[in-house]
Amino acid sequence: MSHSPALNLDPHPSDRMKKKILATFIAVVVGHIGVFWALGQMKIQDLKPVHKPPLQVRFVKIQQPSKPLPPKQKEKPKPQEKPKEVKEVKIVEKQLPPPPKKVEKIQQVKTQAPKHAVEQPVVKAPPAPVVTTTKSAITKSAPQPAPQPVAPQPSAPIADPSPKTVSIGGGSGVEWKYGTDRITRGLNEVVEDFLNSNTDDSLKGTFVIKLRIHATAKGTITDVEIIKSSGNSKLDQMVKRYISRQSFKPYAHDFIAPQPFALNLN
Repeated sequence: MSHSPALNLDPHPSDRMKKKILATFIAVVVGHIGVFWALGQMKIQDLKPVHKPPLQVRFVKIQQPSKPLPPKQKEKPKPQEKPKEVKEVKIVEKQLPPPPKKVEKIQQVKTQAPKHAVEQPVVKAPPAPVVTTTKSAITKSAPQPAPQPVAPQPSAPIADPSPKTVSIGGGSGVEWKYGTDRITRGLNEVVEDFLNSNTDDSLKGTFVIKLRIHATAKGTITDVEIIKSSGNSKLDQMVKRYISRQSFKPYAHDFIAPQPFALNLN
């Protein structure tokens, strides 16, 4: 067999293949080295932390719409009672038959003179029949009495909401919640504070101030008015502030209590 001349041009094909593989391997190694060198030259950027505000969660209760109320059933009208039928019984008068006529039998008498007088018999008419009529009672429903109108009951008297004027102390008056002695001691302290804060020595003697105190039924004072001044506005205001902080014992209703207070400035 003769060989083709093209096959004899490359006497060592395996060496050529090895050179190609070696060149490819060297190229891959050089490429990796270049990549690693480039990565080493890159600067690492610092990543800044991102601060986000925390999420706020709010729970909302969903209200379901209220169910509509069922329609009210109309009341059925009460059946009216039918009036009872009244049966009328008619009285029928039967006509009585005419009474029978009296029949008299007359015997003819011969012209010859009778030996004995013959008495003619008299036929009595039968008694007339007696007809009895019975009347049936007519049953009528007794009329129901008409309902009597109910007399309106007198309404209770309405209490007067306006406060009434009462006195403080006594059998029928109102009482201070913590007693009269505490009020007296408190007013003495008010006088001492007034004298310590006032340098006018001419204010001496007994000064009378009259107040009108408004309070509720629970005893809470709601307002204090000055009816008569002591002559010193500062002293009046100090007494008014002290009394407005006090209270009474509970009473039957709201009230107004006028009360004078004598203040000794000696």
